[in-house]
Order: sequence, then structure tokens, then C-alpha cells
Amino acid sequence: MASATAEMEETTPTINNDDNTKEYTLDEIAKHNTAESCWLIIGNATNGGPKVYDVTKYLDDHPGGAEVMLDVAGQDADEFFEDIGHSKEARHELKRHLIGNFKLDEAAKAKLAAAAEAAKAKAQQANSTVVSGMVTMVVFVALVAAAVGYYQTQMAGGSATGKEES
Repeated sequence: MASATAEMEETTPTINNDDNTKEYTLDEIAKHNTAESCWLIIGNATNGGPKVYDVTKYLDDHPGGAEVMLDVAGQDADEFFEDIGHSKEARHELKRHLIGNFKLDEAAKAKLAAAAEAAKAKAQQANSTVVSGMVTMVVFVALVAAAVGYYQTQMAGGSATGKEES
């Protein structure tokens, strides 16, 4: 119990300045993936770099509900955060929960690269499925067009033949 209390005291959310900001590794952050301790990595090279936020005390107040944050707890949530289109007020609230910077060590780079590669492979597989489906559709449409064209030429030829015989 004493170590859990010490850990909670050590990670109490505070607004940090750049001079004394603590750095956290991906392994440290990954341990905080529950409602009792919920940390997120948010930020990228375009907005000051990845930062670590302890949003545990904010879970019940989050307008989208706690579950959306718990789904990405202990992980890089930057893309998720940016895709939602958070307001200036939300970004200001986020700053209140800043506890440090994300330390991108070699292990983290490897894990993130593997995750990015897996996402890329999944996207390529999805694209390949879409392309395959489109090719099938084009072939189908071409066959239907050929069949309709053949039918119309047969009907036109048959009616022309019928007129000549009359």
C-alpha cells in the first residue's frame, strides 16, 4: 500500500514548465491504463511534441464519457484526440493534467514502428480488398453491357428480318 500511495503522490497532475518536466517511457505510461490511473500520450512534432497527461481525475467530467479515454489509456492517443476536433477549452483543460514529456527511447521507437507497420499492412489489405471488389464490379458491368448489346443486336436483326419477309 505504501508504494502505491507514493506512486500516486509522485504522479499527481500538475502544470509543468519546460525547465523541470519529467520524462516517461512507453513502458511506464502503459501501466496507467485503468480508471484508477489513466494516462494518455497526446501531441506530435507539429504541436510541441508528445506529452504525458494524467486524466484520472477528469474521467467522470469528460463530455464524451470515461470509456473513450479508457480505450486509449496508457497509449499514444494523439491521433484519436486530434480526429475528434477538440475545442480550445478542451485543449486548455488538457494542459491542466500535464505531468511530463514522452521519452521516445529505442524500445518505444521499435514498438511504435511495429504498430505503424501493422496499421499500414491492415490498410493495404483493406485497399487490396476494395480494389479487388472494384475490378470484379467492372468486369460484371462489362459482361452485362455486352449481354445487353448482344440482345439488342439480335432483336434488331430479328425485327429487320421479320420486316423483310413481310
